[in-house]
Amino acid sequence: MKRGGKMVATALAGAALAMLWLGCGVKSPPIPPEMARPEQIVDLQATSLKNGIRLEWHRPDHYVGGMQMRDLGGFTLIRSESDGPYAKIAGIPVTDQGRISQQKLYEYLDSDTDVGKTYHYEVISNTTDGYVSKPSNTATVIRRLPPPPLNPYTYQLPTPSPIP
Repeated sequence: MKRGGKMVATALAGAALAMLWLGCGVKSPPIPPEMARPEQIVDLQATSLKNGIRLEWHRPDHYVGGMQMRDLGGFTLIRSESDGPYAKIAGIPVTDQGRISQQKLYEYLDSDTDVGKTYHYEVISNTTDGYVSKPSNTATVIRRLPPPPLNPYTYQLPTPSPIP
């Protein structure tokens, strides 16, 4: 009986040593939470169209810490009218985390705008586990209707001037 007890104790000690040697399965040192958030978007653009304001931006590829991002979860669009407070206008999910070819350029059409008003937009990206980026650059636009197309029946060619 004594021998069986020693074998069990030796097996348990060996298992404990193996667990200590293998660790918790982490392959790299931990990183601080502020380095795990997505890079700030810096290329947000806003364009006034006939049916609203189109926003365009590129997805962030890296975390603030510089590592390649693989878990982008989505975007939050916020808007301010003139100098008012910002409010969320849309949440855009990202569902291509596992794909080889991921969407690089994102677009959103804000059709809830009024002609003649000034709007300010920002985009915030987030990871699937809840880390959020700093707000993007601010894109400011005045909503205007595009000019009507030229009428070929009433268009007049400019008068040519002689070359001096």
